[in-house]
Amino acid sequence: MKLKNLSFLLFFITFNCFSQSIETLKTSAQKLYEANFLMDFEAIANLSYPPMVTNIGKEILLEKTELHYENEAYRLRYQLQSVPLQYAPIKKINEKSFCIITIRIPKRYFFEAKLTSEQAAEKKVWLQEVNSTKDVTFEPNRNSFNVKKMSTYLAVFDETTDGKWKFFNFDNPEQLTAFQSIFDENVKTALGLNK
Repeated sequence: MKLKNLSFLLFFITFNCFSQSIETLKTSAQKLYEANFLMDFEAIANLSYPPMVTNIGKEILLEKTELHYENEAYRLRYQLQSVPLQYAPIKKINEKSFCIITIRIPKRYFFEAKLTSEQAAEKKVWLQEVNSTKDVTFEPNRNSFNVKKMSTYLAVFDETTDGKWKFFNFDNPEQLTAFQSIFDENVKTALGLNK
């Protein structure tokens, strides 16, 4: 009887911890998406994976993230404040937990200088390449492009994250490069991210 009760208690504790982990993951991932929507660069840095922030440098990360959204050529905006996030199963690798999150994000690139039809055609090809999507539409009246793409966040929970889920946003080239340099091939292979 005691063994049965002990088994039930162990199952309950494991299930409760796993449920809390999933819920905290979902809450944190939603906060990261919203920080990107609001262009809250400080919140983005705070939700980012700490070793990546250290490697890049927080000030450089903030600067590069801001340039990703606003620069002399264009302004980038997420079009929807809330979108469904798709969560892969959490994987435990070398005492670290990982979860790949995919999101279909509609974005808009507003170009500062009026684009000619030739420039618009060039920018369309460029946006298709950098966003890995063919779904790019130019809107001449707004001098902007509507881009629909699949984006990937990688959530990590380990000894460096202070008991919280922290993230990489693979839309950001610096963060993707940092992920490639921080984690070894075993992790990349196990997650299916060894490109």
